[in-house]
Amino acid sequence: MTDADLLARPQGMKEIQAGPKGRHQTVQVTVGNVKVGGGAPIVVQSMTNTDTADVDSTVTQVAALARAGSEMVRITVDRNEAAAAVPHIREKLDKMGVDVPLIGDFHYIGHKLLAEYPACAAALAKYRINPGNVGFKNKRDSQFTDIVEIAIKNGKAVRIGANWGSLDQELLTRLMEDNAKSPDPIDARAVTREAMVQSALLSAKRAEEIGLPKNKMILSAKVSNVQDLIAVYRELASRSDYAIHLGLTEAGMGSKGIVASSAALGVLLQDGIGDTIRVSLTPEPGGDRTLEVKVGQEILQTMGFRTFVPLVAACPGCGRTTSTVFQELARDIQSFIRDEMPNWKTRYPGVEQLNVAVMGCIVNGPGESKHADIGISLPGTGETPAAPVFVDGQKFRTLRGPTIAADFKALVIDYIDQRYGANAKVTAAE
Repeated sequence: MTDADLLARPQGMKEIQAGPKGRHQTVQVTVGNVKVGGGAPIVVQSMTNTDTADVDSTVTQVAALARAGSEMVRITVDRNEAAAAVPHIREKLDKMGVDVPLIGDFHYIGHKLLAEYPACAAALAKYRINPGNVGFKNKRDSQFTDIVEIAIKNGKAVRIGANWGSLDQELLTRLMEDNAKSPDPIDARAVTREAMVQSALLSAKRAEEIGLPKNKMILSAKVSNVQDLIAVYRELASRSDYAIHLGLTEAGMGSKGIVASSAALGVLLQDGIGDTIRVSLTPEPGGDRTLEVKVGQEILQTMGFRTFVPLVAACPGCGRTTSTVFQELARDIQSFIRDEMPNWKTRYPGVEQLNVAVMGCIVNGPGESKHADIGISLPGTGETPAAPVFVDGQKFRTLRGPTIAADFKALVIDYIDQRYGANAKVTAAE
């Protein structure tokens, strides 16, 4: 093939398409003050790892998750003491001005706790139940019914969350037996995937029969394997229009958990599937629980679905960038922005759309800086100790001397104030 063949185009420029498939149309659900599905922005959810019975610790963590950007927070309600604590947690959060909806995670005795602690049932915005963990046979049906009826009575939403690790064994056994008798049996793992989908859909149908409308239901089907997760959620979406919560269960710790969740959720989101997401990261001992919120936000933002915080682009560094100044500056700017965002949301509307570039040398530095709202190209090894700053695509100023990093940070703050505050927008100048 010749160069001419490669460059040949039909008459007129053909657009190279970029972007996700259209959103899968789902029935919208209201959880507290948050809209889920029905075309609403994709919601970021998180979960506490405190003992819910410890009111102060749980309030502190919920507030931290909310400040980090979590729009719904799930708490474990596993025993009497936890159920009794829920209304006090809600009350304390309200006094702090933290109105994030609380989701109660119920297993095994959820029907008893909700019945015996009506204040808990009233304080929660949504109940999360797992069809595989509400009992067996007749007891399962009655206990599931009890939870759904309490949700209806209190006007609460319900998430029916099928889970790979606690799948309805009666359903799975029946499907495995049917498959074994089939003249054309499928792989056992595929049967398990089918069981996941059926568990969620049959439970949702049962909830509707009891009286819970579609606009009070969210479905999830969580597994820990990326490819299985993608397959299950694609099938779930193809068979229903219930609002869908995405999450890779037991994603893991550190980079493994982040990469696995990003890969799985990224594919599904690109397919238009998902109305709310959670990144289930295992924190390091004493680690920051809010990391899962930040990762969830960054998945949505880097894919172009939402904007939460200004993006900081930075080069990875190479032999031209032996100095760590640009790395430190990129880190400091990013940390500064995240720390200030809760206050900036009210002071500087639209600031979350800001793009900042911190580059380590002149190779790609000026070009990347021009693409950002404000960017700097720091001097690399052997380069003149001068750092050009670009604002809105035009050279704005050249910084020199030992205070380049501090001077640029000050320019970023000034730019934010002038562009998003009450003053006029920054005007680029030489």
